[in-house]
Parts: sequence; C-alpha cells; structure tokens
Amino acid sequence: MDKAKGIKLVILDVDGVMTDGRIVIDDNGVEQRNFDIKDGFGVVALQMTGIDVAIITSKKSGAVRHRAEELKIKRFHEGIKKKVEPYEEILKEMNITDADVCYVGDDLVDLSMMRRVGLPVAVADAVEEVKDAAGYITMACGGHGAVREVAEMILKAQGKWDKILSKI
Repeated sequence: MDKAKGIKLVILDVDGVMTDGRIVIDDNGVEQRNFDIKDGFGVVALQMTGIDVAIITSKKSGAVRHRAEELKIKRFHEGIKKKVEPYEEILKEMNITDADVCYVGDDLVDLSMMRRVGLPVAVADAVEEVKDAAGYITMACGGHGAVREVAEMILKAQGKWDKILSKI
C-alpha cells in the first residue's frame, strides 16, 4: 500500500489484463474482445482523481482502440514490440520517475516493464514469472475486474476513494 500512495500513472496491458485473454475471430476474420464494465469504471475513477492511465500493447486492434477512446485514454500505444520505448517517452512527457508508475501485466512480455516500475501488479491468472515479479497480485482474473481492483487499491491508499463515492 505504501508504494500505491505515490502512483501518478497506471499503465495497462490489454490481452489478459483488460480482457480475459481470449480473442474471438468470426468467419469474416473480424476479431472481438470482451471488456469488463467494472474495469472501465476503475479507469475513469483513476482519471477523475488526477491519476493518468496509459495502454501499451503489442497487438493492434480496432476494438481496443475504440475502448481506449471510450475511456478517454490519451496515452495509447499499440503494435509495440518493446514496451519500454513508449514508456520512457511517457516518463519524460509527464516528468515522473519509475517509482510513480504502476504497471499491470499477465504474461512474459510484461516482465521488462514490471521490473522497472514502482508498483508492478500481476492479475490473478498471470503466469508464475509475472506473479513472482509483482508487488501486488489481484484477487480478480484479467478481464474480470482486475483493473478495477487495482484502481480501488491505489485510490484507497491515496485517500481518494471517498471522493469517487461522493460523486456517485
């Protein structure tokens, strides 16, 4: 909880974090992903209290782009092979350090980011190596409220949760 007190930016992976990791492809080759509405609320709650949210994902997807737009996530990076490159740009833009960042991941491609940030988080169904690198492991699985859980934990640690409740 101490590390959560100073978080200014939450970076999310998508597949396996904002979604359950499944990709449905229909007969026309159109991909579909499922997003949990509770996770969307978590993103909005963070933004309402001045905590920025970013997405860095290795895939490109219209559905993910659309969800990021819906949630007004301005720092959206897709098709990224080395996640640390846009991460370092964001640090400079925001004038923050690794200690100010929470990263939520689930798979091996997330390890380089998790080793850098102040608060590395693994979703409940993450692979063991990611859980081992995490400072916090959610009770919820990816795509089933894990992002909301992280948001609530950070906001409670910072004393901002009551501000969210008062606006509902």
